[in-house]
This record gives sequence, C-alpha cells and structure tokens, in this order.
Amino acid sequence: MKVRKIPMRTCVVSHEKLPKKELVRIVRMPNGDVQIDLTGKLNGRGAYIKKDKAIIEKAKSSKILEKHLEVVIDDTLYDDLIKIC
Repeated sequence: MKVRKIPMRTCVVSHEKLPKKELVRIVRMPNGDVQIDLTGKLNGRGAYIKKDKAIIEKAKSSKILEKHLEVVIDDTLYDDLIKIC
C-alpha cells in the first residue's frame, strides 16, 4: 500500500510547517471581503493560521494577517477564529 502525502502549509504567524488540517485559511476575496475558509477551496488570496488561541491573539495584535492579505481586517473575524478553535 502506498503512503499518501500529507499536504503541509506554513502558519503566517509562527512560521511552523503543519498539516493543512491543523490550520485555518483566511481568504481575501476578489471583491475585497475577508472570510474564513473552512473548505480550503474559496477563490482569492489566502493565508494560513494555526488553530491556537495564543497564535490568533498574536496575529490580532501584530496585524500580520492585514499585511499578508493587504486589507484591513475587522475584529469580529478574530472573534470568529477563536470560536472555531
């Protein structure tokens, strides 16, 4: 039996390489909206963040997602991320 390759992605905050299932994708849609992509298939520019409350709080304080996605992110998105974790 062949071993399946596990897709790895890098967290934009901690720079850890983790399996895709341990991360959440945040997407800037072509119209400029920012959404949480639980399926990993939404169209747009994406950034991965680890499902950890401390990492999400660090992303909120350092505004690293805003820098990666080049858009202003509302605080409600961070609250929704914490609920997902």
